[in-house]
Amino acid sequence: MPSDTVGNGALVPLSGDPPALYPLHHGLAPPICRLSISWSRGNSLRLSLFSAAAAKVVEVKLTSEDPEIPDAHWRRIAYGSVAPFALLQSRRSSLSTLMKSPSPYHSDWWENVLQYSKEIGSLLGGSKLPPSPIIEDSKTIVKRGEEPTSLKAAWELIEIFYVDKQSQAWLPERLVDWLADYDSLFTSTHETIHGKLVDFQKELVNIQVIEDDPRYWDLLSSALSVGWLDIVVKMLRLHGSYQLDQLSNRELENGLVETVATLISKMPRLRPESGGKLGECYKSKPDFIKCWEKWRSQITKLDCSPFWIQCDNQQTVEGLRNLLQILLGNTDSLCMATCYWIELYISHFLYIRPFTMGIESMYNLAQKCIQLKPQSNTHRLTGLMVGILEENTEVVLAECSREFGPWLVAHAIELLTARSEQAEVLLHEERYNLGGISIVELHRLVYAQILSSHALTWQIAPIYLTSCMKQGMGLLENLLYRQSVQHNNVLLKNIEICRLYELDHISSNIMKIAGVYHWKHGHKGAGVFWLQQAQDSSCLDRIAQQLFDSVGKSISDESFKQWEGMIELLGSESKPAGGLEFLHKYRDFKKSLQKVSGGKSTEIARQAVGSLMLLMKNPSTPQRFWLPLLYDSLKLINWKDCPLLGVSETNLLLNKLQDLSLAKLRPNYTEPSLPPDALSSIRLALATNLGRAILDE
Repeated sequence: MPSDTVGNGALVPLSGDPPALYPLHHGLAPPICRLSISWSRGNSLRLSLFSAAAAKVVEVKLTSEDPEIPDAHWRRIAYGSVAPFALLQSRRSSLSTLMKSPSPYHSDWWENVLQYSKEIGSLLGGSKLPPSPIIEDSKTIVKRGEEPTSLKAAWELIEIFYVDKQSQAWLPERLVDWLADYDSLFTSTHETIHGKLVDFQKELVNIQVIEDDPRYWDLLSSALSVGWLDIVVKMLRLHGSYQLDQLSNRELENGLVETVATLISKMPRLRPESGGKLGECYKSKPDFIKCWEKWRSQITKLDCSPFWIQCDNQQTVEGLRNLLQILLGNTDSLCMATCYWIELYISHFLYIRPFTMGIESMYNLAQKCIQLKPQSNTHRLTGLMVGILEENTEVVLAECSREFGPWLVAHAIELLTARSEQAEVLLHEERYNLGGISIVELHRLVYAQILSSHALTWQIAPIYLTSCMKQGMGLLENLLYRQSVQHNNVLLKNIEICRLYELDHISSNIMKIAGVYHWKHGHKGAGVFWLQQAQDSSCLDRIAQQLFDSVGKSISDESFKQWEGMIELLGSESKPAGGLEFLHKYRDFKKSLQKVSGGKSTEIARQAVGSLMLLMKNPSTPQRFWLPLLYDSLKLINWKDCPLLGVSETNLLLNKLQDLSLAKLRPNYTEPSLPPDALSSIRLALATNLGRAILDE
């Protein structure tokens, strides 16, 4: 992105392009008296429109995504690119620490980036096309394995020029392969060789004498000009002279066709391996030059051969000799055979400048080809290609951003800086007009914001935010706090992200928010659980006190069953006034009391009495619970077989009743929900038990 396009302190620079217009279909009768605009999910705006009589909410989708790639595939790309990106950042960090320098550059760094590039590139392929038939049709000229996409074409183009150090020696051949894969994309804006071949293939079945069709020879010249040797040789062997009933009459003509086909199939190529394509490959430049000169001399010799005069089929002669002119690098023939400047540009490297290595003088040649093949409509890959050939990193970044969006920019920056320390400094330099952040951080933040706005991708935004040293962590905190706490899966994911990045304080706050939310919405158990996870003793104490008060209003069996699970969950660690220790002991007492059945289990009854005395002696048991406890214990106090309470224990309980009588005089005393005769029944039972205990002792 050119630095002079950023101004006025704006965080995200605005381009000089005219604004995009989006249709708005709302169906409301004018006039519209009020309009409200807000962001919706993903890359959409939510507009609320109000007229005098009605209102309507509509969404407008901003088309920044690649139209060639559906949303589901975009999400697969977004998720699939996380692991390679994170691994590369980890390697960069480790290497920088090892070298005690912020720059990771050394002789092998580009190999790490190349591995990253290959992994990302494998995600970008289009949909798979139907498999080819087992028995191949001899008239099938063009074959493709998958539907190409501009995004993958752009990625591979950047990889070729910026990352793959080994390919610099055979850069023209890499461009030949690239064009063979992606020439069909340019058909959307102008005529291409690929498009002409596809159209011709559709009509091929209806052509009787193929060599008499001018399009046949034009397409041969076009395919040869961009180095598609396999297609050229296959089409040459569709020539009518190869038919069995024609061989004897057209032996000379067939010999010329086969000679040209053989020369084309043996064309020297400066590349490490053929990849299953025709041509003789040479890895070293001296060997390639030697073979090239010998091969060219054979073409020149054939071009001067007297056999051309002896051949009767003038159309075949002209077509074959035109192919020879292309092989000899005739500029006019190449210009006529190609459809647009990139095809012409690549043909120059094949036949006019075959010894080119690296990016030397490539931009000047591109400008020349653009002048020779001007186009009224330009494809979005064209600007990227020009920027790359110009060796202008900022222009390349701007084209990526403008034509392909934030995903490509955020990930391709690693490619742009793979072998250039100058580009590394340029893109990582902190800029005042960007708020003190670098261009790299800016584009990662933009991409992370897009991920954050969608419910299906927000989970991967932290990977990119944590790679932004200046503003990333602040935005990550905002992202985590914005996530809903009502859905358990989202909440667990949120907490897991906090754990991964050691954001314990944020995790604790999120769990507090979740606890309060669930408690207020009636999910008491979930609320207590999350507050316990957050170790929020203040909230837990308030909840315990509220629970304590609720249980204290009625300590009947039905009331206690309602709160027993909550008491169990809270534990005895919360320390409100009076504590929950009493409720836990009361729970144990109730369990003992339930085991006493029919007055026969004396031993169990003694255990229940022991629990009762522990409760009554414990200072944590509030006075308002004394009377309900004694009322629940009437069966134990009136035990028929023998008195379960001794004299001292009975006197203790009578004293508690006396203290309770005095407590009733206080204004804040809370009367328990018991039958009217409860107190008298308890007094009578204790008095009776005291007499029995005295007699027993």
